[in-house]
Amino acid sequence: MLKRLTDILGALTGLLVVSPVLVICMLLILVIDRQNPFFIQARLGKHKRLFKIIKLRTMKNSQVTGLGKMLRRTGLDELPQLLNILFLQMSFVGPRPLTPADVERLGWGDAYHERRWQARPGITGLAQLSPVCHKKMSWFLDQKYAACSGFFFDLKILVSSVAVLFVGKKRAVQWMHINRKNERTR
Repeated sequence: MLKRLTDILGALTGLLVVSPVLVICMLLILVIDRQNPFFIQARLGKHKRLFKIIKLRTMKNSQVTGLGKMLRRTGLDELPQLLNILFLQMSFVGPRPLTPADVERLGWGDAYHERRWQARPGITGLAQLSPVCHKKMSWFLDQKYAACSGFFFDLKILVSSVAVLFVGKKRAVQWMHINRKNERTR
């Protein structure tokens, strides 16, 4: 319940704070790339329920645009997902929301992988912070998240995700590992 309340209040606050930036990004996409600023795609959420994820469009004709590169690098393309949080489809922290095709390709639709679908997908999560992009590592990190999730663990992931923007992924991930070692010695 605390997580849901935190998500909703955070999403409302976030939308109020970033709405000018979001409007500017939308206008830039309209003017520079001459296309609908929103990318909407079916993804699987908690209990494998389909929902429509909302992002800022970063591609045109199957190529990442110049503006799209900047939006992806800064994470600004993810801002519309605050609406998905308000619609109770996502959380700030959780497993990556996958497409049905991703689930089929990864082979994660069976009973063995059911635990992954017990959590709401997140804008960020352990797997997104991992320097290793492999299905076994993603599965391991999703399981670790399911076992360790809680307010302070989520907060740590959020802080690390924001830190990526300022210090890079490698340093932010190192920070998480250093703190995990410190937690073990307490």
